[in-house]
Amino acid sequence: MSSNEAAPSPGADTVPQALESARAGAAPITGAAGAARPGGPAAARVTSRDVARAAGVSQAAVSLVLGDKWRGRVSPGKAEAVRAAARELGYRPNLAARSLRMGRTRTVLLVVPALTTEFFARVYTGAARVAAEHGFGVVLYPSPEGIGPARDPFDSAAATLDGVIASSMAAEALTALRDADLPLVMLDSDPDDDRAGATVNLDIADGVRQLTGHLTALGHRRITHLAADIRSWTFEVRARAVAESLQGAPGALLRRQPAALGVDAGLHAAHAALTGPGPRPTALLCDDDIIAAGACKAVRRLGLRVPEDVSVTGFDDLALAVAVEPELTTVRLPAEEFGEAGMRALMTVLDGRPADAPTLPVELVTRGSTAPPQDAAGHAARPGGQ
Repeated sequence: MSSNEAAPSPGADTVPQALESARAGAAPITGAAGAARPGGPAAARVTSRDVARAAGVSQAAVSLVLGDKWRGRVSPGKAEAVRAAARELGYRPNLAARSLRMGRTRTVLLVVPALTTEFFARVYTGAARVAAEHGFGVVLYPSPEGIGPARDPFDSAAATLDGVIASSMAAEALTALRDADLPLVMLDSDPDDDRAGATVNLDIADGVRQLTGHLTALGHRRITHLAADIRSWTFEVRARAVAESLQGAPGALLRRQPAALGVDAGLHAAHAALTGPGPRPTALLCDDDIIAAGACKAVRRLGLRVPEDVSVTGFDDLALAVAVEPELTTVRLPAEEFGEAGMRALMTVLDGRPADAPTLPVELVTRGSTAPPQDAAGHAARPGGQ
């Protein structure tokens, strides 16, 4: 225990003993909403005093730990005991009282594009998990126009929120919020953008390099990039990485076909790429799994086969990637970890400390939608090869 930590009173119970004592007390334990747990009458909610007694520490120590201010003041062992007691007893801090005391609303806004896939739902799950550990709530705000400007969702954002996390795809939705001068963390965004207190990124460029390396190693040289037709930093990075990766591949022929984010858009873009003038591409490298699903439909409608005639790759590793047949070769993005890292960065900014700017690794997942092209040496070894 550090010298600044308030010691428990002599004869304090051990954590398990104290938990049993708390459970056996006269007042039944309640959850976050104040309602009694099943099997018991209504009763007062669990307090920090209950947690302190169960963990064998002072109320001051409980406040430090649950407010994430314990480092250097409470030992790691005691901090874990407090968290364990709080979980076991179902303790929830009185956020209204804390907000008045600290001058904070304990609320964060997460601004994302329209929720057309589960990716941003998973980002929210990760962000909300970390926020809850700090006693914060998260309001999820999809930009109504997908990526365009959005109105302030509150009468006064500055009075309603403590901070904002936003995806670069929804950056313009922040226009109405900038005057509020709220702490901001950007996700998947230009690290040189000075609007943000911190930026958290996925290693998108490396994911593209892994994909292009996979295709060229199979023997593909005629590759068409079905590029998301959206002005966004993340898709600009993908386009640059594709071009740079294929510069060193002898005989590589790269074409670009823009596509909106949608299955139908992917179908039409792929059809145009496969029926246009010049040699037919042997691989379609798609900016996301949804475009790739449409590309697979286009290949089949033209009487061609995936991957025997055309290989198709995606990006994101959504549930859709294993719902199509053959399953998509794609790049897995750690969405929940992404949300967690963004929220940790915002908590750091709110504490007035410099936040790290992590770049999270991504992973190539090879499945059945890619194989050597027909004219590549050794193509007969691929699944379905002749």
